[in-house]
Amino acid sequence: MVLVIKLLLLTCLWPTAALPSVSSQSDHHHHFHHHHHQQKCSSMKKHNSKREIKMRKLDSTKVRPLKSEQLLRIDDHDFAMRPGFGGSPIPVGIDVQVESIDSISEVDMDFTMTLYLRHYWKDERLSFPSTRNRSMTFDGRLIKKIWVPDVFFVHSKRSFIHDTTMENVMLRVYPDGNVLFSLRITVSSMCFMDFSRFPLDTQNCSLELESYAYNEDDLMLYWKHGNESLTTDEQISLSQFFIEEFSASSGLAFYSSTGWYNRLFINFALRRHIFFFVLQSYFPAMLMVMLSWVSFWIDRRAVPARVSLGITTVLTMSTIITGVSASMPQVSYIKAVDVYLWISFLFVFLSVIEYAAVNYLTTAEERKQLKKRGKVSGMYNIDAVQAMAFDGCYHDNEADIDMTTFAVHSEESSARGRAASIPNLDATRVKRKRSLKGNVGRIILQNNHVIDTYSRIIFPTVYIVFNFFYWGLYV
Repeated sequence: MVLVIKLLLLTCLWPTAALPSVSSQSDHHHHFHHHHHQQKCSSMKKHNSKREIKMRKLDSTKVRPLKSEQLLRIDDHDFAMRPGFGGSPIPVGIDVQVESIDSISEVDMDFTMTLYLRHYWKDERLSFPSTRNRSMTFDGRLIKKIWVPDVFFVHSKRSFIHDTTMENVMLRVYPDGNVLFSLRITVSSMCFMDFSRFPLDTQNCSLELESYAYNEDDLMLYWKHGNESLTTDEQISLSQFFIEEFSASSGLAFYSSTGWYNRLFINFALRRHIFFFVLQSYFPAMLMVMLSWVSFWIDRRAVPARVSLGITTVLTMSTIITGVSASMPQVSYIKAVDVYLWISFLFVFLSVIEYAAVNYLTTAEERKQLKKRGKVSGMYNIDAVQAMAFDGCYHDNEADIDMTTFAVHSEESSARGRAASIPNLDATRVKRKRSLKGNVGRIILQNNHVIDTYSRIIFPTVYIVFNFFYWGLYV
């Protein structure tokens, strides 16, 4: 390039040196030719200077790297390959701090967790000289230019790295090439729950970490500090669960197409709080069963009272069962709460069936008494049963007979005058009241069917025994 410039300068200066030897006749012509040649040379100089400036600009933008990249010599290596490519597998340590368990869904059978995921490995290509042996910290912009482990969450549904106000990513490089790579992640993952003991259950869930591309021949994933690699926030609390334990474990996973991979497990056990379900399901079911027993103490001829009580308790139990089923996944096996609610429903249902049997047998007994007593005596019984069926009030046959006798007597003695009939009416009313007061105990104890008598004892006894076995088995 310098040689070319020198030749051009000599070419431009040569006509000027040769001017004195030229004749005067050709001065004008040579002067014109010299002027034209000078213009041509000046244009060539301008063109060459612009070309040199352009080349300098290209060189400066291409060569000058960032100070951090220049110190780490990133452009000198191919970071598409892992450290020690082709040799022994690179060990990558994992350290996890669980910030919170955001939600646990029985319907979707998953959980959502926010955690700090930290990776530790050594990449000698990133080593740099340092007199104080101090590390350098970078944000997410350098992550895309170097090699980092490709850890992913097995069985995850959704996950994201927090990006407020900047992407929550940290990279720390030490002079000897050791690297710390930290992320803040929220992940939703599957939890295969067993509801056979719901709501008296304990669920075991796990979050699984694994390298996606590198199998055990290229990358060895392990817990950095053993069991102490997993730490949790002391204030983690859930509405329905009590966290019993957090533990870390490791294993291997096999894929038929790609081979064996190292896998890490974050295990945690959740025990459900039962008090909510006692208030919402168990206690109302107990009350409905006890309410159905009231029917056994109501007179057997009170058809509207006993039927309405039985149907009301049946419908209430159906509502409780529907409410529990709506908040649960449609599993094909029986849950513990289903056992309790359906047996409670059976007790309520049997109380209605019990009264149907009592009512039928009572009607059969009335028909037999009608045949034995004849038409006249039987009419009072039929009238009492019909009145009972329509107005729900018990009519004392003896009092009704006494009133009928009094009516006949008053008709026969109507000629005696009004003053004589009034004392007899008062005496009859007093007799009726005494008859009713004296017969209250008899009505309650004697005017019931034998099925009612046995039901008052058998139903509560069997239900108490069921509760004893149920709570002893599941708690």
